[in-house]
Amino acid sequence: MNISIKEVLNKDHIIDIRSEFQYLKGHIRGASCIPESILLSNPSKYLTKEEVYYLYCNHGNRSKMCVNYLNQLGFHTVNIVGGYDNYLLI
Repeated sequence: MNISIKEVLNKDHIIDIRSEFQYLKGHIRGASCIPESILLSNPSKYLTKEEVYYLYCNHGNRSKMCVNYLNQLGFHTVNIVGGYDNYLLI
C-alpha cells in the first residue's frame, strides 16, 4: 500500500526508518525516527496492530520492503512514495 507525501502530511504515526543521523539532518514534520533494523528486529515494541503507520526512507524503496514485511506480520503500514526526497520537493 502506498500514499503520496501530500496525502500523509496531516496524518499521525509517520515513521522515518532512516538512521538517526539522517533524521537529525532533516525529516518530515511530525515524524518519529525508528531505524529500519531496530523496527524490524522487534516491531511489536513500536507498533500495534490497531493503528496505521506511514513509513519512509530516502527514496521509498527500503520503506516499501519494510511495509510489505510488516503487513505480512499483521501490522497496518503504508509506504510514503518517493520518501524524504519527495518531501523536499513540496
